[in-house]
Amino acid sequence: MFSERHIGRSLQGENFILQNNMEELAKRKKLRLNYYDYSQNGFYFVTLCTYKRQILFEMSAFDDDMVIIPSEYVANKMIEKWIKEVEKKFDITVDEHIIMPDHLHFIIKIEKEETERHTGRSLQDIMQWFCTMTTNEYIRNVKMGISEPFEKHIWQKSYFEHIIRNHDDYLETKRYILNNPTKYN
Repeated sequence: MFSERHIGRSLQGENFILQNNMEELAKRKKLRLNYYDYSQNGFYFVTLCTYKRQILFEMSAFDDDMVIIPSEYVANKMIEKWIKEVEKKFDITVDEHIIMPDHLHFIIKIEKEETERHTGRSLQDIMQWFCTMTTNEYIRNVKMGISEPFEKHIWQKSYFEHIIRNHDDYLETKRYILNNPTKYN
C-alpha cells in the first residue's frame, strides 16, 4: 500500500503543521494573570464581544436617572434574562452592565464568606456558562425566526477582563460603562 518513504514524508508534513500551530498558540497574547485566583472576592470588569463584531444587539437606553430602560428587542431581553440567571446560579452580583450592538460590558462582583472554601466559581466558569447559555438560546431564537442570523459564532473565543483594584478604579470603570453608548460609532 504505502511505502515507508511515503509514510515518513506524511508524518513530516503533519509534524510541520503541528509545529506551526504550536508556534501560533505561543504567539497569542495571554489575557489572564498566570497566578491570580479568579474565584476570589472582588470586582471584575468584563467585556464580551460578538464574533467578528457582528451587530446582534440593540444599544441599551437610559432614563433620566441613568437606569437602563428594558428593551423590547428579543436579543437584548435574552441577555437580560441570562444576566439574572448567572447571578442566581453562581451567587454573584452583576453590579453594572450595558448592552452594545456588538459587545457587552459587565462589572461582576464575586463575594463569598471568609469561611467558605474555594467553590469553583471562577470568573472563567461564570463567563463560559453565560456564553453557552446565551449562544444556545440565540440559536433557538434564530431557528424560530425571532433573532438575526449570525456568522459561525455568537461570541469571540475569549473576553477581556480587568481586576478592579480599588474604589477609584471601580468608579472610573462604572463611568466608562455608562458613557460607552455616547462614544459608540
